[in-house]
Amino acid sequence: MIDIWWSLPLTIAAFYIARRLAKRLKISLINPLLVAMAIIIPILLLLHIPYTRYFAGSQILNQLLQPAVVALALPLYEQMHQIRARWKSIISVCFIGSVTAMVSGTAIALWMGATPEIAATIMPKSVTTPIAMAVSGSLQGIPAISAICVLIAGVLGAVFGHMLLNLLGVKTKAARGLAIGNASHALGTARSAEVDFQEGAFSSLALVICGIITSLLAPFLFPLMMHWFG
Repeated sequence: MIDIWWSLPLTIAAFYIARRLAKRLKISLINPLLVAMAIIIPILLLLHIPYTRYFAGSQILNQLLQPAVVALALPLYEQMHQIRARWKSIISVCFIGSVTAMVSGTAIALWMGATPEIAATIMPKSVTTPIAMAVSGSLQGIPAISAICVLIAGVLGAVFGHMLLNLLGVKTKAARGLAIGNASHALGTARSAEVDFQEGAFSSLALVICGIITSLLAPFLFPLMMHWFG
């Protein structure tokens, strides 16, 4: 059994390789997160290393998530003049986007025969993981599965989000950032920040606002949807 101290350099090396590959090929499908997962998961399976053991060795990276999220406040602050000028539009977009994300995911799940527990698990899929897990738990969902749903939504947004916006002809940086942050939270925001500084600022703003809106509305919206589909 490999000692757990190997998990940290393994993670860093896998992400470094993924980043180099993404920069060289410049293909949206070659997302660094996906490539890193494709490298690490087979290694853990082949060497029979439990995830808990791997996580324990690289826990410092997880602890860095909080200051990394706080660092998003810098581009947000530098775009404050635009935010003040457009705050009504920003709140409206985030409100509509949050409600659409919750209603669409829950409605599709219930329409396909999902149990109330699974529907509650899927409802907060478009917000960042800590909020999604808290909302899911309050609705009697399964927080662990909610985290997976959040990851899937984030990866899809980071990989296909800009491609879709280009096809739709959306060119305004504020609109692109709000759309990505609304649909694919932190992973999409990280991708937006790589593409454009201003776009990343609006994406981080949408991430925060949509998280608040989802936390406030989900406890009221979920019982209504259960009544409609009941």
